[in-house]
Amino acid sequence: MSPRPAKPRLARWLLAGLLLLPLAAGRAQETAPADPASLVLPSAAAAPGAVAPGANGAAAGPWRLAVNLEGAEQTGQVNVGLQIVIVMTLLTLAPSLLMMMTSFTRIVIVLGFVRTALGVPSAPANQIIVGLSLFLTLFVMGPVFDRVYAEGAQPYFEGKLKSSEALDAASKPLREFMLKQTRTRDLEFFLQLGRFAPTKVEDLPLRVVVPAFVISELQTAFQMGFLIFLPFLVIDLLVSSILMSLGMMMMPPAIVSLPFKLLLFVLVDGWHLVVQSLVASFHP
Repeated sequence: MSPRPAKPRLARWLLAGLLLLPLAAGRAQETAPADPASLVLPSAAAAPGAVAPGANGAAAGPWRLAVNLEGAEQTGQVNVGLQIVIVMTLLTLAPSLLMMMTSFTRIVIVLGFVRTALGVPSAPANQIIVGLSLFLTLFVMGPVFDRVYAEGAQPYFEGKLKSSEALDAASKPLREFMLKQTRTRDLEFFLQLGRFAPTKVEDLPLRVVVPAFVISELQTAFQMGFLIFLPFLVIDLLVSSILMSLGMMMMPPAIVSLPFKLLLFVLVDGWHLVVQSLVASFHP
């Protein structure tokens, strides 16, 4: 028999040596004598959780997040944590506050009545109606917002007023605006519902003023919508009677009257009159 070749056997030996080499190096490192300079005495060993000094002498440790609620030690001040909660709550309730405590309710309802009276439910679109109502609200409420900032926000930022005092000062212009637009009978209605004692107007709580203001705004908006509907209703009646007299029973009166209503609205500059009436209704 011929001898087995030595090359495969040599290759297996080399492979086994390469695999055993790291193990041998690790074993030698474990059994090697330790360097005296590298030994740490038990008294000098770092305690668990201690921070080792860095290269420049400063303590180098893991980064930590510290939340500090400042202002809690000051009398009459709300600490930062509660201020953040209050601000987040106000941002959540901002749409409701905008609709319930400003002129937005009356404006958006009246503009919706104008669109319905014209007979074009999709023109202008809802986004345009809401956007126009929002900017008209900012225009009408501009002086009120200026007073809110000047009497409440600015003194608070300058440190002249405490948080509770600033809140009371900022609510006075809004209260005055709402009371000016609110009917007396609506205020009396909610005072009776809440079983309040006879109260002066300037001492009424906001939980009475706000719902009374909203009810008054709805009443005023529907009254203005009724007046807007009248001329367009007359046009619809005239067109319907003319079509009936001509025997055109199958012709829808709304389709025939729509061009005439649009023509009337354009000739009298309807948007100008509507916006002027809305703005003037808040400044009698």
